[in-house]
Amino acid sequence: MQITKTDIDQLNAKLTLVVEPVDYEEKVAKELRNIRQKASIPGFRPGKVPASLIQKQYGKAVLAEELNKAIGELLYGYIQENNLNILGEPLANDEETPDLDFENQTSFTFVFDIAVAPEFNCKLNGNNKLTHYDVQVTDEMVENQVKGYAERFGQYLDAEAAEEGDMLRGTLVENAENGKTVENQVLTPAYMTPAQKKKFAGAKVGDVVVFNPKKAFKDNEAELTSLLKVTKEELADIKDEFSFTLTGITRHQAAEINADLFAKVYGEGNVKDEADFRDKVKAEIKANFDQDAEYKFGLDCKAAVMKKMEKIAFPEEFLKRWLLTANKELTMEEVEKDWTKTLDQLRWQLAKDQLAEQFEVKVDAADVKAYAKEIAKMQFMQYGMSHVEDQYLESFATDMLKDENQARGIYDRVQENKIYEALKSVVKLETKEISHEDFGKLFA
Repeated sequence: MQITKTDIDQLNAKLTLVVEPVDYEEKVAKELRNIRQKASIPGFRPGKVPASLIQKQYGKAVLAEELNKAIGELLYGYIQENNLNILGEPLANDEETPDLDFENQTSFTFVFDIAVAPEFNCKLNGNNKLTHYDVQVTDEMVENQVKGYAERFGQYLDAEAAEEGDMLRGTLVENAENGKTVENQVLTPAYMTPAQKKKFAGAKVGDVVVFNPKKAFKDNEAELTSLLKVTKEELADIKDEFSFTLTGITRHQAAEINADLFAKVYGEGNVKDEADFRDKVKAEIKANFDQDAEYKFGLDCKAAVMKKMEKIAFPEEFLKRWLLTANKELTMEEVEKDWTKTLDQLRWQLAKDQLAEQFEVKVDAADVKAYAKEIAKMQFMQYGMSHVEDQYLESFATDMLKDENQARGIYDRVQENKIYEALKSVVKLETKEISHEDFGKLFA
């Protein structure tokens, strides 16, 4: 077996492979023997088919298959042994590869094109100044979150007279000949225009309130069609007022700020008193802000690294060809459309590899599982479930990681976070207190 590397330029090269009989003959012979033992050919007993007949029927196919295996093993073995940092995969060079003649040849030559990763240095140091933000939590934020929990864990009660925010149940009747009737409808006057909303103030069960739906929900076609149970076309013909006969009033009452609320939010026995509750609320808000600050720091790290990568050249012609080869459904038009994004992804992947090596970053299964559990925890919190037992987080994380794409994405995020954390030790890091409002402006 001979392999010759020919450099075309700094980013492109050719590998010429000469496969000799010693590289494949024994494997071909072994496979043909296996076929002979199993072959079922009329006129011959199993295992007694002449070797010449097996050679004639299966020889070329077996040779082609064994050559293909030998090429793969030898090609990637050479790349590994010589520490060639290639991009993509080797691509067959059909123009320079001689035609194959299985009848008369014993030595076979194959030519492959390879792309060599460019030399670069994306490492940051003390000359790179980065800011880590400390987002401040105000008393107002804590108070609003406490009220939010009280609202979320509140209850709905029947009321006697309508007030702001109440939901009203009743029957709608159009004040016109053969007018439309809608029973068991729910109205929320809080969403009406001021003049129409005022008509419902203080209304009691049994009262009849006359109002104009089109004026009440001005320019809200979706709300009107749902309320009046009509189509968009039918809505155009409705011009009269409606009478609404109240059959019930429902009011939401916020939960009291007491031990019952504390248990619902943070679990039984985890909060001592209201002061402790507010401390936990503040810590929860701060933890979310800190997570956002880490995210912003990561963005800034990535931007600083990518700045050092922006002028690096790539073997673009080869990479486009490789993308089309690896993705048969992809078109050149699609490749060209996303090319800038593709190159940025490649730059970042190469940069991550170099930084991970620099800081000896390792990501194990425990890291991935822990991050998946954090994702699950945040998803529960979106539904108001701040205290979820670990067994449920474990179960959700396990299911999440069964999806290969999600698992790969989580792995990448964990690796990136470890790289960002390591970069804090080498850059010139400034910690800056900032209000939540000003912090939000940084993302504008």
